[in-house]
Amino acid sequence: MSPMVANEITCCLRPSRLSANSPETGLALLVAVAVVFGGAGPQAAVLAVAPQSTDHWAYQRPGRPAIPRTRPGDDIRTPIDAFIVRRLRQQGFVPLGAAARVTLIRRVTLDLLGIPPTPEEIDAFLADRTAGSWERLVDRLLASPRYGERWAVPWLDAGRFADSNGYQRDGRREAWAWRDWVIDALNSDLPFDRFTIEQLAGDLLPAATVSSRVATGFHRGTMANVEAGVDPEEERVLAVIDRVNTTAAVWLGTTIECAQCHDHKYDPFSQREYYSLFAFFNSTQAEIRTAGTRRDFTGPKIQLPQAVDTLDRARAQQRRVQRLAVRQAALRGVLDREQSAWEVLVGNRDDTPGWLKKILSTRSGRRTARQKGRVGTHYRSLSREWTGLVADLKKARTLQKTLAPATTLVMSELSAPRVTRLLKRGNFLDPGDPVLPGTPAAWPLLPVPTGRGLNRLDLARWLVDGNHPLTARVVVNRHWAKFFGRGLVSTIEDFGARGAEPTHPQLLDWLATEWVRQEWSLKSLHRLFVLSSVYRRRAAAPQRLRLADPDNRWYARAARRRLPAELIRDNALAIAGLLSDKMHGLPVFPRQPKGVWNHIGVASNLWKTSQGEDLYRRGVYVYWRRTVPYPSFVNFDAPTREVCSVARSHSNTPLQALTLLNDPVFFEAAGALALRVNREAGERATAIDRVEQMFRRATGRRPLSGESKILVDRYREEYERLVGEPRLARSLVETWIPRAVSEDRAAGDGRIALAAWLHVANVILNLDEVITRE
Repeated sequence: MSPMVANEITCCLRPSRLSANSPETGLALLVAVAVVFGGAGPQAAVLAVAPQSTDHWAYQRPGRPAIPRTRPGDDIRTPIDAFIVRRLRQQGFVPLGAAARVTLIRRVTLDLLGIPPTPEEIDAFLADRTAGSWERLVDRLLASPRYGERWAVPWLDAGRFADSNGYQRDGRREAWAWRDWVIDALNSDLPFDRFTIEQLAGDLLPAATVSSRVATGFHRGTMANVEAGVDPEEERVLAVIDRVNTTAAVWLGTTIECAQCHDHKYDPFSQREYYSLFAFFNSTQAEIRTAGTRRDFTGPKIQLPQAVDTLDRARAQQRRVQRLAVRQAALRGVLDREQSAWEVLVGNRDDTPGWLKKILSTRSGRRTARQKGRVGTHYRSLSREWTGLVADLKKARTLQKTLAPATTLVMSELSAPRVTRLLKRGNFLDPGDPVLPGTPAAWPLLPVPTGRGLNRLDLARWLVDGNHPLTARVVVNRHWAKFFGRGLVSTIEDFGARGAEPTHPQLLDWLATEWVRQEWSLKSLHRLFVLSSVYRRRAAAPQRLRLADPDNRWYARAARRRLPAELIRDNALAIAGLLSDKMHGLPVFPRQPKGVWNHIGVASNLWKTSQGEDLYRRGVYVYWRRTVPYPSFVNFDAPTREVCSVARSHSNTPLQALTLLNDPVFFEAAGALALRVNREAGERATAIDRVEQMFRRATGRRPLSGESKILVDRYREEYERLVGEPRLARSLVETWIPRAVSEDRAAGDGRIALAAWLHVANVILNLDEVITRE
């Protein structure tokens, strides 16, 4: 099923919208059948299932609620707590107390940076009991460059970022510069209004820079079908549709894709209004002319600036290639001939050595054996020079390619706007009446400027107008869910009539207006969240509370949830001491199970495992191929990024446990953790000492006595088994702990012990507690 059809069905069949006993459930099912099978009857019968009203709460400008009064004894640290405590009291709940400090530092470090704190950082925090210790910790984390790498991940999901085009061939594309732009923008706390404007219309800014043009890569994240036989206009229209739907989902929390083929079933959007939004993106250049009649359907791109030293190296390398090419041409004229012809040619050259000219002036039949040998040796020396020159030139050209300026996909507007027409039933072959750029009547008016039509820049500025009813609410709600487990509006992707009502409407409005007051600073918003008492509560709750509020709608306790897919890998590498802090640049290819790509797309796209430090870089830099994303990411619910995704699903499957046990990345991490602990513990450390160090690095806490006993017993069992299988122990260490071999830590009993500790580390990294943010 195509993503377009899937989105259409999703619009009508969100589980959160449908009650099992509701008559609308059956009608919505008929809608889905009509969409899939093309039947017009059921679809036409439900055009007015729900009333469409512009009075919906989400379409009203948020007010600035007063902060509720609290009572003595209430744990109030920020205004957030006052709003939450009032609702808890109304529901008859008592909030839990604060979590242990060791839990809190791990929680906030994972939330803000996506990697765990080190034992040294934990000890320092536990020892600091002075006032403001929590605030200082939070500020230190917000200042870390790891912050941008962690918070780029959900935005890349929303921007459907990938390193490939999608579809069957799924060839590579140059888009990593936009990913780097996002990371840097988050680290520099670029205000979200500017963050929005540059990504939607950075190319249209009066003083557009390379950086603002790179930012427009957001909407170059659409899939690109460059296969033979594709209709260019159909492909272009699909890309524009994707941009409309993505913009509505990311900034407006609206399932506007339902209006692509017909008036929206539930929300007050007509099909004509959908194509007015379509018109904002319809004049974006879809292809570029290349030499002759060829066209590049990947669209416009720009060269990225290079550092001065890189430019100097590139120029020097270019000169070297030119010199080698000239030398090669000179030798080619010599060596392409027989030696006899070569002798005639060389004998008449001015630069030929005198001794050689003298020999060549003698007829070959009269030359001595010594003379013949000297001529042959010289000829062969030229031949060897040719062979070496060919190899040098090949290496030089390869290096020259690596120094060539990189490019990235960007948005670019046509000199004259296209005429936009309503597409009947969404069919690009059946255009209807023309429409102009504009916004739906249910939302604030976007005035048309004097002397020109509306464009993407106008739309971007409209979205982040401080009075807009949706943008701040939608984005604040999405980030709230990341920290507290669920949104104040649980249907994160849908603020429309069929979405959920907010559980705390006044808190949502206060946060939205406060964020705008704080000049759209995302770091300030996150700081506000984590300084609250609500954030610091315990997650473990008594059964009575869990039964009364199983979804934690009222936030009496903290949320306990599994880490996102990329962070599970980052977490394991960080615990093992392998994680690289190298930032930016080309995507990397860490180890993955063999053969995953062998039968997908073209042969040139085969996975070529990175070397050295690139094996251990953060998941945000891993090559993302839409048809076959990185396997461990898929197993832990990462999206394909074929379309926009503002919230990931959560599943529990046997594949996840098997991934942690057997995936080469996690098995190598277990080996590195075993080596790290053995190296740090020292030779006098007991098995219990080593277990405690290993366990604490992985979970942040010290193991209970019963936990230590289980793991020590596991070590002894593995050691006894491997004593009888020394070849297996040697293979495990040499394959998965190569550093142990280079450090001479893998001989005799040491090798067997290290292999046994590898198995213990493998068990620890598989613990639910390790991959869960408590």
